[in-house]
Amino acid sequence: MAREQMTLDEFRVKFNEIKAKGFIPSTRNGPTGIGHTFETAIGYHEDNIALPDLGEVELKAKRSGSGSMITLFTLDRNAWVMNQLDAIRKYGTIDKKIAGRLGMYFTLGSKPNGSGIYQDAEDGYAVVKHTDGTVIAKWSVEALANQFIRKFPGLCLVSADTEIRNGREYFHFNKATVLKGTSVEIMRQCIDDGTILIDLRLHDKGTCARNHGTGFRTFENRLPKLFSNIQDL
Repeated sequence: MAREQMTLDEFRVKFNEIKAKGFIPSTRNGPTGIGHTFETAIGYHEDNIALPDLGEVELKAKRSGSGSMITLFTLDRNAWVMNQLDAIRKYGTIDKKIAGRLGMYFTLGSKPNGSGIYQDAEDGYAVVKHTDGTVIAKWSVEALANQFIRKFPGLCLVSADTEIRNGREYFHFNKATVLKGTSVEIMRQCIDDGTILIDLRLHDKGTCARNHGTGFRTFENRLPKLFSNIQDL
């Protein structure tokens, strides 16, 4: 049965009711407890909420001041300039968890890591490079912006203060912000200033590379920087 849609005004009313309750106990232990608790409180049990005023909007609850990282999307299509297995064998490191396995499990930044690999934004591309000048992979910023828009046509970001009482986490949901719209220029700037970090996830399988999908990640508290339209509810 189709889920009944909720208008933005209806969502605002429900959110303010939840906010007025103050701290409420988590419905689930662990990092995912905040999302599950809010979805339960508002009456949804799925990742997205249908707000006809805005279209399909993804709901994301976060702890206030959280420095946690989230993966926005993965994208590898036509990106690798260097053969992936060759890149692993030239620039990879030994896996600490699986003895002897060579891989490239790196979250990159603008400064070279221990293997000399870093990310850069140049000439309309997000680039993974080595300090020896080798371009390992590159994505057009336009392709990244389009992928981001497909994944996040809109985002309703809900923040909560937290308390631990007798070993149980409690949340006070006290801020909701609707985020929409991005652009190639916003995406380029976010790559350039490190708001978006490229996450390589591949290893040597012997005869080929096993790639789990290159992730594009950010910190939860930096999510508003990815959008052009920010509206507090």
